[in-house]
Amino acid sequence: MFICKVIGALEKSDITYALVGGYAVTLHGAVRGTVDIDIAIAMNRASFEKCEAALKSIGLEPRLPVTAVDVFNFRDEYINNRNMVAWSFSNPKNPLEMVDVLMTEDAASLKTVRKEAFGLKLNVVSISELIAMKKKSARPQDIEDIKALETLQ
Repeated sequence: MFICKVIGALEKSDITYALVGGYAVTLHGAVRGTVDIDIAIAMNRASFEKCEAALKSIGLEPRLPVTAVDVFNFRDEYINNRNMVAWSFSNPKNPLEMVDVLMTEDAASLKTVRKEAFGLKLNVVSISELIAMKKKSARPQDIEDIKALETLQ
């Protein structure tokens, strides 16, 4: 299962991470379909470099021709002037295998909970943090996720 490969690679590389997005919504108990895996990592250069190596080790490639060092060094430029809030990776052999690394959230400062799923223990952003993140985005799917998450609190 793809999520097992991703989490295994992150944990093997000792990366501070938190699952966010659709998987986090589902792991908290709301019904939600998603294909991509959204993660936040610790906001430091070493984490970005380790994350890039970990994701490449399982066959994923960045969608844009930028390196971890570029993303970390020019993060504010990408966010503010290019509206790039996630560093996206995908498998060229299987486009359904996608990971988005959020550039706007620092996993080291997020409140997380450990959830057991897929035979793994996963770091998942807390419901309250997830709701706050989704309120910032305010996309239609995020508004629906907020409604579902609020019923779980």
